[in-house]
Amino acid sequence: MGTPAGAGRAVPRYVQIADEIVQQIRSGILKAGDMVPSESELVERYGVAGGTIRKAMVEVRASGLVETRHGKGSIVKDRPPVRLRSSDRFRASHRRGGKAAYLAESEQSGATAKVSVLYIGPMEAPSDIAERLGVEVGTQVLARRRLYFRNGTPVETASSYLPWDVVKDIPELFAENPGPGGIYARLEDHGHTFAEFVETLQARPAAKAEASELALSPGAPVIQLVRDAVTTKGRVVEVCDTLMAADQFVFQYRIPATD
Repeated sequence: MGTPAGAGRAVPRYVQIADEIVQQIRSGILKAGDMVPSESELVERYGVAGGTIRKAMVEVRASGLVETRHGKGSIVKDRPPVRLRSSDRFRASHRRGGKAAYLAESEQSGATAKVSVLYIGPMEAPSDIAERLGVEVGTQVLARRRLYFRNGTPVETASSYLPWDVVKDIPELFAENPGPGGIYARLEDHGHTFAEFVETLQARPAAKAEASELALSPGAPVIQLVRDAVTTKGRVVEVCDTLMAADQFVFQYRIPATD
């Protein structure tokens, strides 16, 4: 029987060093606010060249667990614990109870949630959003952009796009606080009953501006989740483009095993 391709291949030394530093952070040996040992200290500890340590630190920074401060080195971030994101967060019972999805999730996990509204107003629909909403590119839509915090730390951004003919007669959707249950509750109040929410996830490195907004290291992994809110009439009445710090979320979905 042949040997599988890649079997027995040695793990690069810089990867081993990066993994060890990451494990020290995750296990609490290196705590929030602690400085990661300097390059010279790591060279002495591991008996390798400075270039190897620099490559290792690129990997450590990509984990999102540290931030680099000019002239000071790398410091361990004070990040909130991972939060479960489950498929039942859009249950109608949450909306009837006056809780938007994010606040319901945070309450269940015992975290303190805060939402900062960055923009609410008209904009021209870009091509990908227009396609999902079933409108022409450049059609006026309502955009709602928010930055979400958990225990004081930014963990995700969300941009919602809604058809203008749907929202123009719902004044609450133009307010920072749309009221109990969030925008989905207001849409349902006006006859837009939901049949399903369709989500697409993609993992990728954060762009520079995205990393800055979420207090991540450049290139840190993020998860982009795009959701279509579909009514019982088959119309998409909202597209939500969400970007999340990958180290802060675990996704759990219920998948029916019957027809």
